[in-house]
Amino acid sequence: MLGGTTMAFSLVPEELWNKVEPLLPAEPPKPKGGRPRVPDRACLAGIVFALHTGMSWNMIPQELGCGSGVTCWRRLRDWTAAGVWPAVHQKLLATLNGLGEIDWSRAVIDSGSVRAVFGGATQAQTRRTEGKEAASVTS
Repeated sequence: MLGGTTMAFSLVPEELWNKVEPLLPAEPPKPKGGRPRVPDRACLAGIVFALHTGMSWNMIPQELGCGSGVTCWRRLRDWTAAGVWPAVHQKLLATLNGLGEIDWSRAVIDSGSVRAVFGGATQAQTRRTEGKEAASVTS
């Protein structure tokens, strides 16, 4: 294998790929032909690399073997629209839980992501901590 392809596959190990691959949508048909599609595993490696490093999509090195950063970004966009990430999250959580790798005593439910069933208590109005803006002297 090429050095870039090996590096990309090390970002997405075989065990992880075997869990994620069935959750990805099939390649859309190309009635007019066109350029061969960058493999999903290579794009996933590019996505992992960009998100892990915080690197700009356009700065993903070609040596990684993931295609261009724009290709990885588009695949991320398409998979997000297809609802892939919640399914991947559930599958990986189930796998880790089955292996006893999750310490549920340290789990936290964030109220930003869990709806309050009855709306919760009405909060009192917060007082302003700054003064009122002065009238503009330029107009």
